[in-house]
Amino acid sequence: MKHRIVVLGAGYAGAHVAGSLARRLVAEAVEITVVSAVPEFVQRMRLHQLASGQEVAAPRLADVFAGTGIRLRLGRVTGVDPERRVVEVADAGGGAEVGYDTLLYALGSHGAVHGVPGAAEYAFDISGRPSALRLRERLDSLGAAGRGGDVVVVGDGLTGIETATEIAESRPGLSVTLIARGELGARLSDGARSHLRRACGRLGVTVLEHTEVEAVEAARVLCADGSVLASDATVWTAGFAVSPVAAAAGLDVTQDGRIVVDRVMRSVSHPDVYAVGDSAYALGDNGRPLPMSCASAGYTGAQAVSAIVGRLTGRTIPRTKLEYVGNHISFGRRDGVLQPVDAEGRAKPKYVGGRKAARIKSGILRMSLWATSHPTFGLPKRRHHVTAEHAVASPATARV
Repeated sequence: MKHRIVVLGAGYAGAHVAGSLARRLVAEAVEITVVSAVPEFVQRMRLHQLASGQEVAAPRLADVFAGTGIRLRLGRVTGVDPERRVVEVADAGGGAEVGYDTLLYALGSHGAVHGVPGAAEYAFDISGRPSALRLRERLDSLGAAGRGGDVVVVGDGLTGIETATEIAESRPGLSVTLIARGELGARLSDGARSHLRRACGRLGVTVLEHTEVEAVEAARVLCADGSVLASDATVWTAGFAVSPVAAAAGLDVTQDGRIVVDRVMRSVSHPDVYAVGDSAYALGDNGRPLPMSCASAGYTGAQAVSAIVGRLTGRTIPRTKLEYVGNHISFGRRDGVLQPVDAEGRAKPKYVGGRKAARIKSGILRMSLWATSHPTFGLPKRRHHVTAEHAVASPATARV
C-alpha cells in the first residue's frame, strides 16, 4: 500500500506543499490527496483588488493538479481524529472520512469580528473569494445608483490599508474612511509612514486614528468616543482567526488555535501531523513567532516539505530559512511601500516606495500564481523512494 499524505487546504501554503511533494517523491510509493473547500485556487493577497472591481484569476484546482498524480477532494474539513488518523470531510454527498499516514494542516485563517456587535451581520470581509465578491456587488450597486456612497474600512493592518486605498483608486466616486485603532502605519519606518499618509491624502482616504469601533449597524458605524459614521458598506479587516478543528482534535495549540510545531513544522504533540502557514505557531530563526502572512507560508511550507521528504526517505532533514524580511504593501495599482525589517522585526529606516514598490509587489504576486499553477515545473529526473518503514499504510485507518 502507498503511504498516504493528506494536505488540508489549497491556499498558497497547501498548494505549494502538495506540488513540491509530488515533484520529490516517487508516485508509486505515495498517494497525495488535497482537501479543499473551494474548487479554485484563491489569490488571497489580491482579494482587495477583486472587491474593488478588478479581475483576479482563480485557476481551477482540478486543472492545477492535472497530470501531477495529486488527488483533489472537494469538501469542508469538519474534524480530525489523530488517534485513528482520519479527516472528516463534509461535501455535497453528506460526508466521509479520508485516511492519512502523514497529515499536512494548511487551513489558513479567516476574518474574525471578535464579538463586536453587528459586525458579523452587517460588515463585509475579504478573507475569501465569495465574501470579496459580495462586497464588489455592493460597491457596484452604489455606483449604479449614481449617488456615490460612504465606505468605512475598519482595521489599519496591511489588509485594511490595501483595501481602503484600492477602493478609493478604483472607485473615485465613493467616499472612503479608514479607521485605525492606533497610529496609522505604526509598524513602518518614519519615511514609509509619511509615504502612506501622502498616498491616503492623494487618494482622498479619510483616516481616523486612535478610534475604537463599538458596533456596526446596517448604515452606520458607532465608535467608542461617541462619534457615528454613515456607511453604505462597512469592510471589516480588524482581525483574523484560525479554524477550531486543530484544537478540537486535541493537538497542542496556542490560545488562538494555531498548532504548535517544532523547528521542522512537526506538531509537538502528534508526530504524524505537520502544520504550515497561518495554521502554524512557528518560531523563526530570530526566536520570535513568525507572523501570519503569505511570506511565512512560503518558508514554513518549504521546511515542511524538506522534513516530510527526509522522514519518509531516511535522509537527513535540512533546516531551511525561517525568517521574516519585511512588508509589501500596495496603495492601489501605482503606489506602494516595501518595508524591510531587522532581525527583531522592527522597521529599518530605509524603504522602497512609489511605482517601483508597486511593480515589485505585482511581480511577486504574478510569480506566486505561476508557481502554484505549475506545481510540477522543474520535475527532477530522479525522485526519492520511500523507505520500507513508511511504504505501507496502517491498515486500521480509513480510506476515502
